[in-house]
Amino acid sequence: MPIAEPISAPIVPAAPKRRLGKLCIAIQAHMPGELISRAEAALSDSHFMELRLDFLPKPHTVLPRIKHFLADHRGATVIATCRRKQNGGNFTGSLAAELEILEGAAHAGCQIVDLEIESAEAAKSAQLKSLRAAGAALLISFHDFSRTKGLEHAADRIQEFEPDYVKVVSTARSLADNLAVLKLIEDRSMASHIVGIAMGEEGILSRVLGPRAGGVFTFASLTEDTETAPGQFSARTLLDVYRIDQLDQATRIFGVAGNPVAHSLSPLMQNAAFRRESVNAVLLPLKPKSVEDLLTVVREIPLAGVAVTMPFKQDVLPHLANMDALTGKIGACNTLRTGADGKLYGFNTDVAGVVRPLERRMKLQGARVAVLGAGGAARAAVFGLVEQGAEVYVVNRTHESAVALARKAHAKSLKHEAFAKQHFDVLINATPCGMRENKISMPITAKELNAGLVFDMVYNPLETPLLKLAKQRGIPTIGGLEMFVQQGARQFEIWTGKPAPESEMYREVERELTRRG
Repeated sequence: MPIAEPISAPIVPAAPKRRLGKLCIAIQAHMPGELISRAEAALSDSHFMELRLDFLPKPHTVLPRIKHFLADHRGATVIATCRRKQNGGNFTGSLAAELEILEGAAHAGCQIVDLEIESAEAAKSAQLKSLRAAGAALLISFHDFSRTKGLEHAADRIQEFEPDYVKVVSTARSLADNLAVLKLIEDRSMASHIVGIAMGEEGILSRVLGPRAGGVFTFASLTEDTETAPGQFSARTLLDVYRIDQLDQATRIFGVAGNPVAHSLSPLMQNAAFRRESVNAVLLPLKPKSVEDLLTVVREIPLAGVAVTMPFKQDVLPHLANMDALTGKIGACNTLRTGADGKLYGFNTDVAGVVRPLERRMKLQGARVAVLGAGGAARAAVFGLVEQGAEVYVVNRTHESAVALARKAHAKSLKHEAFAKQHFDVLINATPCGMRENKISMPITAKELNAGLVFDMVYNPLETPLLKLAKQRGIPTIGGLEMFVQQGARQFEIWTGKPAPESEMYREVERELTRRG
C-alpha cells in the first residue's frame, strides 16, 4: 500500500540557475543599435537588465543583436519585455505578435520574459505552453497606472498561471501606499519570487526597500534622464547614494520629508555620512500627502528619524512626546527621532546651522547681528543668536512681521532706512533673495552692505550675488552650504550619537551643487 505524501508548504518556483542581483536596470531605446549600446553601458553597474523591446518600431529586428550581446557577455541576465499599448506599454501589435517576439527573445538567450497579466489571460493555453517551451523563465506582471488598490487580487490573478516570477506594480498617491506594496512582498515572498513597486515620487520607499522586505529585485534606470517609469532612480544613485546592495533587516531607515522633496540634498549628505562612519542606515526622500500620512509611515515601517522640511515643520509639533527648548520657542521642528519607547522627540537643528559657523569665527556674546527676513529661516537665526547673547536686529520688507518676531524672540526690530545707517558685526540674509531662479538677486543694495561679516543662508548657487559683492569689498563671508551641512551634522549626531563627518558631508554636497551648475 503506497505511503501518503506529507502535506508541505508551497514550493517556490525554480528561478534561473544564475543568481540575480537586487538591481535590474530597465533600458529603452528607439533604435536597435542604441538599445544594445545602452545594454553594454549598463554592465558597469549591473549584469542584470530589462530590455524594453516595445519601445522599438520593429522589436523583432533587435533579436539577432541581443543574441550576439548575450554570447559576448555570458554573465549578463536579461528580461525581455514587449508590453502592449493597451496594457501600458508601447507595442501596437497583436497578442500573437507579442508572444512571437517574446519567444524569439527566449531563443536569442534572454533568461526571463515579461508577459503582462492581461495578455496571459487572453492567450490560449497552447500559446503559453509554446512560450514556456522556449526556455526562458516566465515573469507575469500587473500594472496599475493610477492608484494602489487590490494588490492581493492582482497577485492572485498572476499566481493562477504559476509563473517563475510575480510582478505587481501600482502608482502611489500617498506615502502610506508603500506600506501596501511592502506588505504584499512580505506576505508572498515565502511562496513566490515576487517583485513589488509603487510608481511615482511618493513610491520611492517601495523601490528602495522592496528587496529588504523580501522582493527578489527592484528596477532602476540607466541614467537620470532615461527612466522607464515615474519615480525611477538611476542605477548609480541606488548603488552609490542608497547602497541598495547592502540594505538588510538591521538597516535603520531615516527620511527627509517635504513637498517638494525631489531635489533635496539631504539623502546625498546623510547617506555619505552613514557610509563614512560605517553606520548601517539609509535616509530616503519622503513626499507625504499630509502630516498624518508621514506619521503613519514613521510608525509602520518604522522610521528611526526624519529630517522635516516645509511645509511640515509646524504640523508635527502636536505629535511630539517632547521637544528641545528652542523647538518650543521657535515653533518649528526640523528633526524627529523615534525613541526606544516608540514615541517621537523633536529638535530644531536649523539653529545649529546658523550658530556653529559663526561661533568658529567670532564671539557671539554682545555681537551686533542684523537678520534680513522674518520667515522660518530668520526665526531659527534670531532665536538661536539671542540665546547666545548676541544683540539681534530684525529687518524685513514688512516691518510689522519684523516687530512681531523681534518681540517674541526678545530681539530688536529696525526699519530698512534705519538699518542702512548703522554698522553690524554680522549681516545674515535669511530671505530667498539670491536663490537660483529667484527674481530678486539681492536683499539689499550695494551701498547698504554695512557689516564686518556677511552670512547668506542661500546655498544654491554656491556663490550668491550678495556673497560675490561682499568678497569684492573684502568682507569675510559664510555661504549657505556651511549652514546646510552644520544643521545636517547636528541631525546626524542626534540620530547616531556619533560625531558627524562634516568634511565628507560638505564635500559631497558641494560636488553635487557644482554638477548641477
